[in-house]
Amino acid sequence: MTDIDPQPPPKVLWRDLLHAALQEDLGFRDLTSEALVGDGVETVASFVSREPGRVAGLEIALEAVRTLDDRSVAETLAGDGEDVDAGAVLARVRADARALLAAERVGLNFLGRLSGIATATRNVVRSIEGSGARVVETRKTTPGLRLLEKYAVRVGGGFNHRYRLDDAILIKDNHIALCGDVREAIRRARAAAGHTVCIEVEVEDLDQLEIALAEGVDVILLDNFDLPALEEAVRRTAGRAVLEASGGITPERAAAVAATGVDVLSLGWLTQSAPALDVSLDFQAA
Repeated sequence: MTDIDPQPPPKVLWRDLLHAALQEDLGFRDLTSEALVGDGVETVASFVSREPGRVAGLEIALEAVRTLDDRSVAETLAGDGEDVDAGAVLARVRADARALLAAERVGLNFLGRLSGIATATRNVVRSIEGSGARVVETRKTTPGLRLLEKYAVRVGGGFNHRYRLDDAILIKDNHIALCGDVREAIRRARAAAGHTVCIEVEVEDLDQLEIALAEGVDVILLDNFDLPALEEAVRRTAGRAVLEASGGITPERAAAVAATGVDVLSLGWLTQSAPALDVSLDFQAA
């Protein structure tokens, strides 16, 4: 297990999303299962990981079954946050056979997607151990799945960037273009921000960094800086602001970026490109 709390978000926050996914997949009826499986047949099936990884989203997969058969009974063998080997049984479920078949793809889609993100995050976190830097995702998430994908990042040992536009002020290049320059953008933001609102600004070079430091922002996002520039930014900042490295950071580059001394690595890759974990639902033979 990890040293974080791997409990998923409250069900009320993702139940409608799950129901919509089931409705999308099921339609009016499961023609195949109704043709091949008798009504009222009970069976046992196991959620199995086909490759090593970190589990995330198992409760959601089990809830997919419960939604279609509220009398189903599940035995969890490897919960969210656990690292498992290939072939590991994550849970066994006894339920109506038609319900299991109808819930199978939706449950596996959530489980595989979230476990893939958790596994990828775990691997990046491990690669930068000892650096003191944190790994976060971005808002490059699958539409509708942000809450769950960001949860999977936490399960992998990472931290979360802002969830929505109302979480914090993040001044990016397009904002700066519309305001005229970095200094003016920061001053407008400070004039409008409440006292509890964090102000972060994206800078593209060391000159913009100096302006951001002079204006006293909370966080500075170093956009597409090469390694020597990151090191120089860390030296000049000297702890006066949190430094976030972003832009083109892949798992292969993460360790080198973290070694420059930045505080945060943001990887859109985690929720945009991480491969799903290969999981299956194996039925007990009749």
